[in-house]
Amino acid sequence: MADEVSIDKTTFHNRLASFISLWKRSGDSLFGGASSAVILHGKTDDAANFRKANGFQFWLLGYEFPATLFVITQSALHVVTTKKKASYLEALKGGKTPVEIHVRSKDAEQNAKQLEECVEIIKSAGKKVGVLTKDPATGPFVDEWKAAIGDASKELEDVDMAVALSTAMAVKDENELRSIRDASKASSAIMKGYLSDQLASAIDSGAKITHKTFAAKVQNKIDDTKFLQGLKVSANFDPQQLDWNVSPIIQSGGKYDLKQSAAPDDSNLHEGVVIAQLGLRYMTYSSVVARTFMVDPNKSQENAYKLLLSVHETVIKEIRDGAVAKEIYAKAIGAIKAKKPELEKHFVSSVGYGIGIEARDTTLSLNAKNSRSLKDGMTLSITTGFQDIENPKPQDKKSNTYSLLLTDTIRVTRGETFVFTNNAPSDLETNAFYFKDDEEAEPKKPKKEAKATSIAQSNIQKTRLRTQGSKNTNEEKEAARREHQKELHNKKRQQGLERFKDGVGDLNGTEEKKFKRFESYKRDNQLPSRIKDLVIVVDAKNSSVVLPIMGRPVPFHINTIKNASRTDEGEFTYLRINFLSPGQGVGRKDDQPFEDPTAQFVRSLTFRSKDIDRMEDITNQITELKKSVVKKEQEKKQMEDVVEQDKLVEIRARRPYALDTVFLRPAMDGKRVPGRVEIHQNGLRYIHGLGGSHATVDVLFSNIKHLFFQPSAHELIIIIHVHLINPILIGKKKTRDVQFYREATEMAFDETGNRKRKHRYGDEEEFEAEQEERRKRAQLDKEFKSFAEKISDAGKNDQLAVDVPFRELAFNGVPSRSSVTVQPTTDCLVQLTEPPFLVITLADIEIVHIERAQFGLKNRDMVVVFKDFNRPPAHINTIPVENIDTVKDWLDSVEIPFSEGPLNLNWSQIMKTVLADPKAFYADGGWNFLAADSDDENKSESEAESAFEMSDSDLAAASESSEDDSEFDEEASAEASEEDVSGEDDEGEDWDEMEAKAKKKDREGGLDDEDRGRKKKR
Repeated sequence: MADEVSIDKTTFHNRLASFISLWKRSGDSLFGGASSAVILHGKTDDAANFRKANGFQFWLLGYEFPATLFVITQSALHVVTTKKKASYLEALKGGKTPVEIHVRSKDAEQNAKQLEECVEIIKSAGKKVGVLTKDPATGPFVDEWKAAIGDASKELEDVDMAVALSTAMAVKDENELRSIRDASKASSAIMKGYLSDQLASAIDSGAKITHKTFAAKVQNKIDDTKFLQGLKVSANFDPQQLDWNVSPIIQSGGKYDLKQSAAPDDSNLHEGVVIAQLGLRYMTYSSVVARTFMVDPNKSQENAYKLLLSVHETVIKEIRDGAVAKEIYAKAIGAIKAKKPELEKHFVSSVGYGIGIEARDTTLSLNAKNSRSLKDGMTLSITTGFQDIENPKPQDKKSNTYSLLLTDTIRVTRGETFVFTNNAPSDLETNAFYFKDDEEAEPKKPKKEAKATSIAQSNIQKTRLRTQGSKNTNEEKEAARREHQKELHNKKRQQGLERFKDGVGDLNGTEEKKFKRFESYKRDNQLPSRIKDLVIVVDAKNSSVVLPIMGRPVPFHINTIKNASRTDEGEFTYLRINFLSPGQGVGRKDDQPFEDPTAQFVRSLTFRSKDIDRMEDITNQITELKKSVVKKEQEKKQMEDVVEQDKLVEIRARRPYALDTVFLRPAMDGKRVPGRVEIHQNGLRYIHGLGGSHATVDVLFSNIKHLFFQPSAHELIIIIHVHLINPILIGKKKTRDVQFYREATEMAFDETGNRKRKHRYGDEEEFEAEQEERRKRAQLDKEFKSFAEKISDAGKNDQLAVDVPFRELAFNGVPSRSSVTVQPTTDCLVQLTEPPFLVITLADIEIVHIERAQFGLKNRDMVVVFKDFNRPPAHINTIPVENIDTVKDWLDSVEIPFSEGPLNLNWSQIMKTVLADPKAFYADGGWNFLAADSDDENKSESEAESAFEMSDSDLAAASESSEDDSEFDEEASAEASEEDVSGEDDEGEDWDEMEAKAKKKDREGGLDDEDRGRKKKR
């Protein structure tokens, strides 16, 4: 037992010294002129509720010592206790304050003599002695002390020092505050995560359950270790240290007792106003939380609860360092009189108490008479409530009267009050359950259509035909765009110099290469048993290969092995095992570093054997083990950025907003069936399937980066798309994009020849069908858009806003495998129709470069370079040349610098160069080298155009030639659009005739041999 009790000597002496210092400073004002203090603790049963006496012991010692007497003077502490307890206290000697320990024995005379010595110490200190008059102790030891001080009590004057002890213990230190915080978080977690859910389920199902049974069910939750460990209270939280401070109290049905000493009765839970109280104690420090839940409340009850919330917030707002208790209560009464004076008589007599080791410190009551001032570091339980309010419109016989109660555990600060139990919601929307008015329609708020305010629409035309505008206007616009782009490039260069003025700037992806070390076995006994035979052993369990070398088994981790090969020579077979090591030659492994440049490495080992089958089996085992390990590492690397989301907080008070019959992309495993999307308090939930057991996918608002709505215009589906900050797992697939969609086409068209079809024929029926489909599409667009706006409203705290693609700025391109429609939005460039989806945030873009900008080519490629240089550039290939002006105008309007060049560049090498020294890169001109190529190309292109303007016939011939070259170039690049070439004549000229004809056309077009050679190289 002695080894289990460990008293912190430093904490003991610091707290005892602070108590004596307070005593000396305050003197008569707080301690009533007492010159000594007696703290007497009797039997354990009497102190079960943590009164002042044993609370003071816990504060000093961290433990409870029954049958122990403390006699404190301003110069020393005298302790009378048993031998066993005295052994724990011996370590306290030799500190700031002298500690004298008087050990009791079985000798009654000696024990009486010790108590008489304590009486003499009290007499010598002075006539006034501080005692706890309202905290009487009982037991045999207490009787002995009363007998010893009996005659002397006539000479002494008792002074109540409850307020003095409360003042000494009221201001908490860091460890005490941490314990109260953890206790409060655990209490609010049970209130929010278990009690409210159980209450909602019981009411929803109509189950008959008594208050006592319900409270016992909640009380037993403290034994659920798995639940408590999942609360995520704090890093060092130990659920074993939890105990009940206020056992769960459930009240409903018109009978309410707002005291913490109330007990649940045997009445059934009533579907009206339900009051729940509970409080946990952690490391002996208390907390308490109380909430009121209402089922289908009327307007009068709602208004009363809103008033209570307002009063509760007023009280918490008024609590600060220096505030006076009775003034805080007066503020609460004033708030009630200003709004509903008739409820003043129903209000509680105190709005709070001190809380700590004591569950309820009445000397720190926030009532109309207490003049104590609050101090920074105090902790309080704030309680506001109305008792027995008459219900003007009772829902049933048990609803004639009702009560309301709110309790929180808080900390006093010099500024804004810190509420420890704020995780348990108290707002009306969360704690009111509505079951009768589910179908009540909510008024819709008119919302303005999202517009691309940042896009210069006037600069963008739907067509680019030269006949629609004068040539001068186009040239002026092109000149203005070039001038603006020069400004953007210069600005980007200045930003780069500023960003990387210290070298690497904010780049965090450049990691220094390290020589990896691997451990096969930690101890000898983990080696396989077959090593004693000195044979090659492939240990797949430990990812190692044990090789016999000079009579000893030597393990090699599979990651140190490059490969294994086998060759046969005569009757022998040779197994060669190659290892990875620095300086092996050209390749990715060539630049492996090592801290010791003089170290020697084994490059390979060769083993000879006559057992060909055995060697072949070993080779296969090593190869398969290598493959499996590489595969696991790749899977692990792929899942590195996948985060585990917080728990979705479901809406219990009402049915959540939902969108039915929608499909999810990426699709979940199993049969393709529709599901539903629900909007909850902090995120979305997709329920796969519409009945029975089903899988769910949760997406939290805090993890959503962009929210898109794409209407059904020009598409087969209508889409709500969320782009995530961190990827999540759907099944076994990692994804950063989650999409909810519904098919917009009519799925079941009646072709059975019904009555309507008999009386209508031809175009009239087709026209009606088209009109019906347009109407349904418009209805779908309205439904999905409204739901997207509801998502935006629910996630407004996370700055969610609906973004709609601009169809008029769309262009075709190949961002992945197939040609799709890419569309700009206010904040992004997106492709949401076909997976894999494309979402590029405009704010992440550094620069855009357009490749293959050559005269005569029908398509261009676009490369998007990101500000995060560790992120690979995004490619959108095969953009039709007629869309390029639209793309340029859009890029210019959103302040993104772009450039053009004739060639496809090696971007991986370019980004390596930039990452190697970004400061030097920007000092040398940054991305201006791309703009220089663009200027050269534009110059040569204009010269080529002037050469073709000699005559109409020459222009036509040159156009045919350029179109032929364009088709060849597109097929050679493997990114051309699919064109039908089956119409060409099967019987064409031979190669010599075709080459001669091509040379003639080149000469007619004004191209010399040098130009032609340069074009072939490109």
